[in-house]
Amino acid sequence: MEPVLVPEDHTLSTRVELTTRWSDEDNQGVLNNAVYLTLLEEARLVYFRALGLLEPSGSFPFVLAQCQVRFVAPGRGGQRVEVHLGTVHLGTTSFEQVYRVRSLADGAIWCEARALLVAWDNGARAKRPLSAEFRAAVRAHEHL
Repeated sequence: MEPVLVPEDHTLSTRVELTTRWSDEDNQGVLNNAVYLTLLEEARLVYFRALGLLEPSGSFPFVLAQCQVRFVAPGRGGQRVEVHLGTVHLGTTSFEQVYRVRSLADGAIWCEARALLVAWDNGARAKRPLSAEFRAAVRAHEHL
């Protein structure tokens, strides 16, 4: 597989502090792989809530189409983490974000990820163009 290309932390627009739960550890005593996707989603929620781009129902106006995660070091439950994220590409119907999850206790990088997200019309059950408002808000936030 190609490596996940995530820019340096200082170039990513958003930092979100989260806490893993003790129950997030698997029987090996490390963070379960699925928990990383939840951390990314929680960070996305903070990002898009801050931009005022959630649907009136509070849901995302897009779906996750693809996500590549590179596990760097084993995470632990009951720990404070910082998720650095940013939008690195904005297309007509989709956009890409990158993420880095770092332990606040020792600064260790737990994972890096890249996600492809697609604007979604839930009624039609089909992709749709990103709205002009969405594109403008993300461009302004990211300086794209």
